Amino acid sequence: MIAIIDYKAGNLASVARALNHLGFECQITSDANTIKGAERVIFPGVGSAGQSMQDLQKMGLDRAIHDLYESGKPFLGICLGAQIILEESEENQTTCLQLLAGTVKRFSIPLHSGDGSALKVPHMGWNEVALKRIHPVFKGVTPGCEFYFVHSYYPAPTNTDTIIGTTDYGITFTSVLGSRNLIAVQFHPEKSGLPGLTVLKNFCSWDGKDEAFA
Repeated sequence: MIAIIDYKAGNLASVARALNHLGFECQITSDANTIKGAERVIFPGVGSAGQSMQDLQKMGLDRAIHDLYESGKPFLGICLGAQIILEESEENQTTCLQLLAGTVKRFSIPLHSGDGSALKVPHMGWNEVALKRIHPVFKGVTPGCEFYFVHSYYPAPTNTDTIIGTTDYGITFTSVLGSRNLIAVQFHPEKSGLPGLTVLKNFCSWDGKDEAFA
């Protein structure tokens, strides 16, 4: 069974619908024991870093997430779930889960594209992910595929070995990161059509091993 962590953040139901569409059993849960007992776990979210960390701590899910990461079970972070796995966030000046070294930064304003035209924040819409190294969760995803983004903040990991993919939006930012059994994506795979479903399907069969951290 796949556990989807419920910490009062949005976007949980759409992730569950995508998994059901792919034929995988899942459960939205805030129960730490259920999360620990799952075969694999998805940590999605839409909301603010500060409030989300408060809710995780109140429910005791911050410790459960640390235990999950140490267990070696496959673990996927989505959107906000790709940010608060780092050490701290500029959003609400929040101390985060500290699973990976790095910070979460806000897009600077004004932000401009390569031709000088102004870009809006939040970054909203379809954009490419350039893979920096091979990862099993991106098997079958062809170069140039676009994914759906909605965010004003982005992950900035310290260790470049944890950077799996990047995206250009005024700057080049990390859009896929991970270490060992953890992989996290800034985009929404559940809203990204066939490429996003491919990522989710691959995660659901991934053994949690990452050759870069073998």
